[in-house]
Amino acid sequence: MNTYLKPISSQAPGRVTSVDFFRGFTMFLLAGESTQLYAHLMHINNSAVHFIGNQFHHHVWHGLHFWDLIQPFFMFIVGVAIPFAVANRQKKGESNRIITLHAFKRSFLLLFFGWALYFIDFNIDSKEPVKLVFHLQNVLAQLSVTYIVAFLIMNKSFKFQLIFTLIILLLIDLAYRFFPVHGFNNPWGINYENLGAWVNLKLEGVKDRTPWATLNFVSTTAHTVWGVLCGKLLMSDKPAKKKIQIMLIAAVSALIVGYSLDLLNITPIIKKIATVSFVFASGGWTILALCFCYWLIDVKKLFSKGSKFFIIVGMNSIFIYLFFEIGGARFISERISPFIELPFLWVWGAEMIGAIITSLVVWAVLWYLCYWLYKNKLFIKI
Repeated sequence: MNTYLKPISSQAPGRVTSVDFFRGFTMFLLAGESTQLYAHLMHINNSAVHFIGNQFHHHVWHGLHFWDLIQPFFMFIVGVAIPFAVANRQKKGESNRIITLHAFKRSFLLLFFGWALYFIDFNIDSKEPVKLVFHLQNVLAQLSVTYIVAFLIMNKSFKFQLIFTLIILLLIDLAYRFFPVHGFNNPWGINYENLGAWVNLKLEGVKDRTPWATLNFVSTTAHTVWGVLCGKLLMSDKPAKKKIQIMLIAAVSALIVGYSLDLLNITPIIKKIATVSFVFASGGWTILALCFCYWLIDVKKLFSKGSKFFIIVGMNSIFIYLFFEIGGARFISERISPFIELPFLWVWGAEMIGAIITSLVVWAVLWYLCYWLYKNKLFIKI
């Protein structure tokens, strides 16, 4: 028998609305990016708007913007949901073998879809032939690894899971620092002269160095494992106050470690190669965000009805993500933009306002698509 699939609890887990809200909120923000809204904000000649727009873009290299937290949010909340999902399957009478096979199947499909989104290297201005490549920096491809690792160690002790994440963070940090290949032994340099860039070149089959490291799945496994730990905490019979205290302590501790490593010039916070300091800092903000959502929605019941707006998106998160990643948002935009942007350009000379309104309408259409699926009880999952 697989020891990592012992029954999580003797009772079925109660619904924790904040988990569904967190997933839906994250996916809703990702959908907003696909509409180009955040890019348009950068063109508004207003310092406050420009600052907000800048927070919805990844930091160029060393530093942390709000948008750098979105992938950790997504990978973390998947981890939070794992113990809930397993407990529900156990309640339905599914065997350990069936649950494990489903987990491996899901991991494979995540990897396949993550790869399939960018599997062709095509440049219309290049005379080189189209070729198959392996760009695996996509969140789905990364998640395929972190998900199955978190699943397999889910029922190990808290101490084991925590030490496991600390060990892999230490190992990847040392690997970057002491990688011996000339030209790739400058771990924190902005010119992509690091282990991550070397692995990309070897794996992808391309000539150009890319800043986003496929190797990030190693360090960001911590996000998904920490999510599992928080999910098990939320499922436990501990009082809500105790759950909040534990999450606050974990969040503050991670933030202190992450920012200390950066401020003391030990390891800089760099999202694109998921440095240890980035994982701790982003993990701290992520746990803090879940803690706040839990307190607001499940404990204080202050946003229970409003949360449904985002939960609807989260119910079909994989579908809507794939939809806008393959160009669904762009397809909608191209068909409605002439009716919105041209009047603004010709009558008021406000081209950018028209573009922003177009993005907001596309965003609304994406939400309505999720609502239509939800209303018709169509939930596309893997």
